Amino acid sequence: MKIALIGYGKMGKAIEQIALERNHEIVARIGAEWTSTDYEGLKSADVAIEFSVPAVAVENIYKCFDANVPVVVGTTGWYDAFDSVSEKCATQKAGLFYATNFSVGVNLFFELNKQLAKLMNNQPDYDVTMEEIHHIHKLDAPSGTAITLAEGSLGILNRKESWVKENASAPTELAIASKRIDEVPGTHSITYESNIDQITITHEAKSRKGFAQGAVIAAEWIKDKVGVFTMTDLLSL
Repeated sequence: MKIALIGYGKMGKAIEQIALERNHEIVARIGAEWTSTDYEGLKSADVAIEFSVPAVAVENIYKCFDANVPVVVGTTGWYDAFDSVSEKCATQKAGLFYATNFSVGVNLFFELNKQLAKLMNNQPDYDVTMEEIHHIHKLDAPSGTAITLAEGSLGILNRKESWVKENASAPTELAIASKRIDEVPGTHSITYESNIDQITITHEAKSRKGFAQGAVIAAEWIKDKVGVFTMTDLLSL
């Protein structure tokens, strides 16, 4: 399979390594500034994998749509434009696979979080908070993964109505604390605490390899597909 990499930082290089190990060909390595060669490389690809920055993610997605190349998007922080992107995807009969996190373990963790929320919904003595820790290069906070976890809980916990950054000012708010430390790949924790005890579940990534492998698997899966897809489709969750 021919892959165009849009965003060639640490994640792009990690994805390249996994893709080559799985016998795929990299036909474009596109950085911040697009060239005519980059456009030609994109057009020759079977699928594109986009890990850039929030400010240019939507523009990159549209370039893939225009080139008739399905795209796997790992960049987060652009979801306020999701409805417009989804409509354009349908209009152009394009393929879009997006996820806040491509790690199989994290996506199983999403489901574990929902199961715990169901158990705790009738335990009002326990308040819930979340914490996410990432490397200092990550621009958005809270992380897309933390927001997905929070939204998963909010859909179940009757006593919570919204998530907020850092400190909650009302009992109905779910606080997400964000930390940026060195080169931490990603750690997410959900804690339920009462006056008596606390329960915490945590997912800790050991490296970027899990994210990179998941992105390549998503690229293999979406090839020749039309529509908008997520990890729940790939994993049949």
